[in-house]
Amino acid sequence: MFDTALTFNDLMFMLKGAGVTLSVTAFAVVGGTLLGVFFGVLRSQISPWAALPLTFVLDIFRSVPLLIQLILANAFQAIAGWGISPFVTSCIVLALYTSAYCTEIVRGAIEAVPSVTRRAARSLGMTWGQDLTQIVFPMALRVGLPSWIGLTLGVMKDSALVMWLGIIELLRASQILVTRLQEPMFILLVTGAIYFALSFPIARLGSRLEKRWQEND
Repeated sequence: MFDTALTFNDLMFMLKGAGVTLSVTAFAVVGGTLLGVFFGVLRSQISPWAALPLTFVLDIFRSVPLLIQLILANAFQAIAGWGISPFVTSCIVLALYTSAYCTEIVRGAIEAVPSVTRRAARSLGMTWGQDLTQIVFPMALRVGLPSWIGLTLGVMKDSALVMWLGIIELLRASQILVTRLQEPMFILLVTGAIYFALSFPIARLGSRLEKRWQEND
């Protein structure tokens, strides 16, 4: 048994922070994935020169540290007087950040589909939309899923940076308890265990889907 001052209420405080972490991650991943699919399809269908403005903007989100993006976005909306809460600001920034990486995953997965397969689909009379949804997307999903799972897990850990906007997510909650209880090792062990509990099902789901697809081939 651990001799700790951590109470049930303290643990619930950490779990509440974990709920905030999950919420931010969910908004970021869903929004970023939808944008990433749209931008990825667009980039795979138009010339590199036509895609240059979009590529430049996405490279900004991939190149500038996420913490700087969060702080600047929150400061800008405050100066502009938009009245957007730090939570919403964090979700928007993280979604755009996620979309920048998801775009490359989708583009790479689509371009990994053999061109002969697409030509065969067109020769059978399929439209561009039918080719994309019935041939390209199912094959591209198998290619891009592992990278997307890794991106999702990375976003969950990166969401800890929203604490700099005053949001009490899991890591910030644990820092508050460390300061109050002076038990850094035990509290951080509990925090790591909670992160693991949040991440493990996502990783296992991805592995199970990959295994099922391999069995069906």
